[in-house]
Amino acid sequence: MDKKDLRGLKRKDLVDALYDLTENGEEAKARMPVPEEIAEERRKLRRRARTARKLITTLGILTVVAAVAVLLSVFVFPVIQVSGDSMEPTLADGDVLVLLNTDRYTGGELCCVAWQNKLLIKRVIALSGDSVDIDEEGNVFVNGRLLDEPYVTDKSLGECDIEFPYLVPEGKVFVMGDRRESSIDSRSSAIGPVGGDQIVGKVLFRVWPLGSTK
Repeated sequence: MDKKDLRGLKRKDLVDALYDLTENGEEAKARMPVPEEIAEERRKLRRRARTARKLITTLGILTVVAAVAVLLSVFVFPVIQVSGDSMEPTLADGDVLVLLNTDRYTGGELCCVAWQNKLLIKRVIALSGDSVDIDEEGNVFVNGRLLDEPYVTDKSLGECDIEFPYLVPEGKVFVMGDRRESSIDSRSSAIGPVGGDQIVGKVLFRVWPLGSTK
């Protein structure tokens, strides 16, 4: 038996080696690996075993992290892309946003609304129980107080076919786009006030391009 890598030895090889050693005596012993070589092979095998265990552990951790990330992105922090210009100048077509799946909203926050198989980004103007009024110039009043809306560049009554003042029903919120002249939102009976089942989540931040969504 020649000196060779012990990793390749199988049961048959070991039996043959023992037989060879028994039959040929000193000549067979001379062909056997020396203790130093055997010790080195053992060290190599142990290193490979440790590396394999580390690799398996790392792959397991990465799999769990990836699964958690997918679950979070679907159920807790959905990621969506803006479609259309109804939120200009705050948001533009193609902007990428991260949402928070929640049923708690405050006036002024941006939210994502599901409507006719589309996802619309709108701004929360009033909550359930609030009274909303909009005059001919597009000024918005909530509970009799004029809203300060620095995010709106051109005020407009827009697409409106509901009667003001409007009382927001229980469990609903009144939403509007920042581009008032073209946005279809709660001012239109086609959408109206939206409830929890229609709201996908509120906007946490914009991923791309980087910047504020206020």
